[in-house]
Amino acid sequence: MRLAKGFPVIAITGPRQSGKTTLARSAFPDKPYLTLEDPDTRQLAESDPRGLLSHYSDGLILDEAQRSPQLFSYLQGFVDNQLVPGKYVLTGSQQFGLLSGITQSLAGRVGMVQLLPFAMEELNSAGKLPDDVDRLMLRGMYPPLYDRALLPEDWFAGYVNTYIERDVRQLINVRDLSVFQRFVRMCAARTGQLLNLSSLSTDCGITHNTAAAWISVLEASYIIFLLRPHFANFNKRLVKTPKLYFHDTGLAGWLLGIREHQQLAFHAQRGALFENLVVTEFLKGRFNRGRQPDLFFWRDSRGLEVDLLLDDGISLKPVEIKSGQTIVPDYMTSLKKWCELSGNPERPALLVYGGDKMLASGNISLIPWREMSGLAAT
Repeated sequence: MRLAKGFPVIAITGPRQSGKTTLARSAFPDKPYLTLEDPDTRQLAESDPRGLLSHYSDGLILDEAQRSPQLFSYLQGFVDNQLVPGKYVLTGSQQFGLLSGITQSLAGRVGMVQLLPFAMEELNSAGKLPDDVDRLMLRGMYPPLYDRALLPEDWFAGYVNTYIERDVRQLINVRDLSVFQRFVRMCAARTGQLLNLSSLSTDCGITHNTAAAWISVLEASYIIFLLRPHFANFNKRLVKTPKLYFHDTGLAGWLLGIREHQQLAFHAQRGALFENLVVTEFLKGRFNRGRQPDLFFWRDSRGLEVDLLLDDGISLKPVEIKSGQTIVPDYMTSLKKWCELSGNPERPALLVYGGDKMLASGNISLIPWREMSGLAAT
């Protein structure tokens, strides 16, 4: 790993069951492994942190490190005493605990890796990418669904009950868990939409501040992410509200009550889930290569919108997302208008769609969903 050559501590974050432990143990097979999910290990870390770290003087993998936040201060001393690249590997599934510990005690000493569920590129290389996009969206891409004989509806039910609710209880005091469950489902119903906290709080019967806090918790637990708008150019009448997406379409589909891919084919949320799939693929492609995401969308007050803008630090590449299998001229309207507004009508642009043919129309490349796997990594 590139970061392990320069940083004494590597931190791997991401949702539960995304493969963080597997990655850490396979990338660092010679390091001893401890998990702070184990009560005995956690008690030792809390009662004698210096003794625990002294016992592993050559470094170790520490799983779910955010469970013992006081350990970070002692870890700083061991790191500064002997700066050995890649000596310690931390994993964590809650951004709040892990990142706050790093910020307070280990700033400048940690290389960060964010690991999301499988990308299409990984499934394709393993020969496990479904041929049907509806099946892919409903199954999602969490690793256990591809290395075990599990039905998605069974696995997601357990995932929500075991992980989301437990993590939530560790982060905030939810008096009525059923209200929070409804809140998560209402978020799924708003996939791909502008985040409207007032509407969301009203529909769930909670305050605006509670809705904002719960959104932060879902972000910290890698359940959802917010795509920020790009508003640095063209005009002042631009939307500045983020859009809401889930890190996994399978989870979003389960929360929407969709259990069979036949249901999804005619579901009102199919287009939103397809958009979610494409956006997360670009997000994974950048994370998997240790890059900043630098993904945005663009929308003005008149409703003109580009689903995704890829920022490489030099230029912006617009991406439009359409779930239909048949190309119609209207699909390219927003891309053409955006390129004109940017002052470069011939700017390269992408249209990712639900069909299976690679096409081109002027400066616009039309990309089938299956061919997106390699493209998202660029």
